[in-house]
Amino acid sequence: MEKPYRDIEITDKYIVREFDNNIDPIELMWHRDDEDRMVEVLEPGLNWGFQFENELPWELEENLTIFIMRHEWHRVVKGTGTLKLKIHKCD
Repeated sequence: MEKPYRDIEITDKYIVREFDNNIDPIELMWHRDDEDRMVEVLEPGLNWGFQFENELPWELEENLTIFIMRHEWHRVVKGTGTLKLKIHKCD
C-alpha cells in the first residue's frame, strides 16, 4: 500500500513530511508510532487538523508543535492545500 504522504527530507534527527491536497481522506488512518515524536507544523495548508484518540480534532497552525507519546493513537485530518510537517524523533 502506498503511503498518503511523501518524505522530502530525512536525517537521523528529523523527517520533513508533506501531505498533498489530492489525498483521499480515507488514507489518513488512525495509527501509533514506535517512538515518542515532536511534530512541528511548517506549512498548515487550510483546515488540516490533528486528532488524538478520545479527543476532538483541532486545526493545525504554522509553528504549532505537538508531542506524541510512543504508541498513542492519533491521526491527521484532511484539509485543502499542502500540509508540511517536521517530525523530530525523540530519544
